[in-house]
Amino acid sequence: MCQLLGLNCATPTDASFSFTGFCQRGGNTDHHADGWGIAFFEGKGLRLFVDHESASQSPMAEFLQRYPLKSRNIIAHVRKATIGEVALENAHPFVRELWGRHWVFAHNGDLKDYFPPLHGHFRPVGTTDSERAFCWLMQELAKSHASLPDVHELTLTLRELIPQVRRFGTFNFLLSNGEALWAHCSTKLHWLVRQHPFAQATLMDRDWTVNFAELNHPGDRAAVVVTTPLTSNEQWAAFEPDELKVFMDGLPVG
Repeated sequence: MCQLLGLNCATPTDASFSFTGFCQRGGNTDHHADGWGIAFFEGKGLRLFVDHESASQSPMAEFLQRYPLKSRNIIAHVRKATIGEVALENAHPFVRELWGRHWVFAHNGDLKDYFPPLHGHFRPVGTTDSERAFCWLMQELAKSHASLPDVHELTLTLRELIPQVRRFGTFNFLLSNGEALWAHCSTKLHWLVRQHPFAQATLMDRDWTVNFAELNHPGDRAAVVVTTPLTSNEQWAAFEPDELKVFMDGLPVG
């Protein structure tokens, strides 16, 4: 299956360290070599990079590891194709507009025979079960709220919608509108918060140690969500099965 990486931060933060380790899983230290992507929110704007090449070999991924784009919400994905061919249109994350905002979604898992009724503005471009699920979530959110609700109301609605998708199979996902990061675990997700007093972290997939105390200020803080822990010397917490967490300003809020 695929792997997920998400960051939700109190201040604009670059993902170079986490993304560098994560990319190695796209065909080097793991077998997720069927495409990759990463999305950076920037105010109301969005920078989206996707590729059908493996992340460990992609020149664009190598560039982004060295180019420190800063964002408060970042979602990345490395793909192991199971449903849908290896093609650019099937690379996660996927993006849609709702209520005048970008929404970004990435999924890990298989949804068997999942073809929900899609009768509104949201239609898949590719052939993945993941994009169909995203379109359905966006469709149902739009039906449930006339305008952009607050994060608490969105979370309540998502809690009602997720089981309707989850019954078709594995539904680990990350979702963000640039304000918050929602993370749902059906089988495997881990998270931590990096904050003052910062410490050293060592990647598991590449020989690189960073002392975050030298790079951050006391007000900086970042929540990191990933399928499998990225570092060997930090305390990662596992999600419970079928748990939905929402992160804002680098902290879990629900």
